[in-house]
Amino acid sequence: MIASLKSGGLPFLLPMLTLMLGVFIVPFGVLAAYSLMAGDAPGLLGNYADFLSDWFNVEVVIDTIKLAAMVTVAATLVGTPIALLYWHGGSFVRQAVVFLTLLPLLTSNVVRTFAWIVLLGREGPLVAITHALGLTETPTTFMFTEGGLVLAQTQIELPLLVLPLIAVLSRLDARLVEAAEISGAGPWRILGTVLIPLALPGYIAGWILTFASATTNFVTQTTIGGARHIYLPQYVFREVGVLFDWPSAAAISVILVISTGSVMLALAMLARHPRLVGSV
Repeated sequence: MIASLKSGGLPFLLPMLTLMLGVFIVPFGVLAAYSLMAGDAPGLLGNYADFLSDWFNVEVVIDTIKLAAMVTVAATLVGTPIALLYWHGGSFVRQAVVFLTLLPLLTSNVVRTFAWIVLLGREGPLVAITHALGLTETPTTFMFTEGGLVLAQTQIELPLLVLPLIAVLSRLDARLVEAAEISGAGPWRILGTVLIPLALPGYIAGWILTFASATTNFVTQTTIGGARHIYLPQYVFREVGVLFDWPSAAAISVILVISTGSVMLALAMLARHPRLVGSV
């Protein structure tokens, strides 16, 4: 962005900057100010101290970040073969991969979440498969479990990781892979020393998008996770819709933005590493 400003690109950035100012910076500033000035807790940071003084609340913050991290790792493990299929495939395969990746995005998150209720429920196909394979002694349910929630969110957030990865791999110079093959490198060595390092900018972009979405996916967390697993978006909803404690909800929202934003900022700074910038 700074380079664009120096090169005279300010007029082109003004619409984006204006939109960011109006829909994010100003509302977040009002929210942060309200969390500091309102409420019954004493002191300027009373709402924050009141929330963080309870270890249960701290565990909610940790569990929220842990959930997003697990979803991001799972999406990476699933999305990498899909992206490699796109890179190795012909025109028809590439079109099919892009179409199937974009298709879930055309469906509401609510619809996809309720579809997972059918899949994870006691009468669902996943329970029947695990019982038939002898993995479970009696039919059970994957609803209201952390594993079921990670599985559902991985499928829901998967396009956010696959699409940036495809974008980077589509610009990859195939001659680098050919040079590695001529040098005697096998498929796994090429994957570990050529493809994955060159695709790191796509991975980082996908990790940022996936982590941010998985952290704030209130619908899936509430429906699949249930009351057994509490995360920060559910906590905010409870403070606003049940307890009507708006100052506390504002403080929790700021904590959610800061905790999530810290991880995203770390990933963004990693993307600006000289070795990664030079590999794009």
